[in-house]
Amino acid sequence: MFRTLRYPLSPWREMERLRREMDRLFQDFPSRYRINMAPAYPAMNIWTNENGAIITAELPGVSPQDIEISVVNDTLTLSGKREEQECGENVRFHRRERGCGRFVRTIQLPFQVESNKVEASLEKGVLKISLPRAETDKPRKIAVKAS
Repeated sequence: MFRTLRYPLSPWREMERLRREMDRLFQDFPSRYRINMAPAYPAMNIWTNENGAIITAELPGVSPQDIEISVVNDTLTLSGKREEQECGENVRFHRRERGCGRFVRTIQLPFQVESNKVEASLEKGVLKISLPRAETDKPRKIAVKAS
C-alpha cells in the first residue's frame, strides 16, 4: 500500500514518472480517439557539454535572411518564415504537407550563454547554432587542501 521513502522524491523524477504513465495510458487508447498533433517546426536537436551547446534545426527552403536568432541569458529564440512555393497558374495541390509562413521556437538552455560569441551557419537546409557557455556559469573545480 504505502511505501516509506528513504530519500526525498525529486519533482523532476515524479514528473517523468507521470509522463511515462500518461504515455502508457494513451498507447492503450484506441487509435480513432487519438489526436494527431503536428510536431513543432522546425525540428531541433540540442547537444550540451561543459563548454556550451550546439543546436541544429531543419529549415529546408528557408533563406538565411529569413532567419532570426536571439539569445537572452539562458533562452534562445529562433524565428523566421518559409515562403509559399509558387507552382504557376491553373495548378491545384494534390497533397500539401510542407507548411509555409512564420514560425517561432523558444528553447530554454540548461545554462547561460555568451550571447556575443554565438555563431550560426546554414548548410543544406540545416541550421547549426553554436552557443558557448558563459564563463560565470561554468562549473569550477575546487581544490581541497589537507591540513
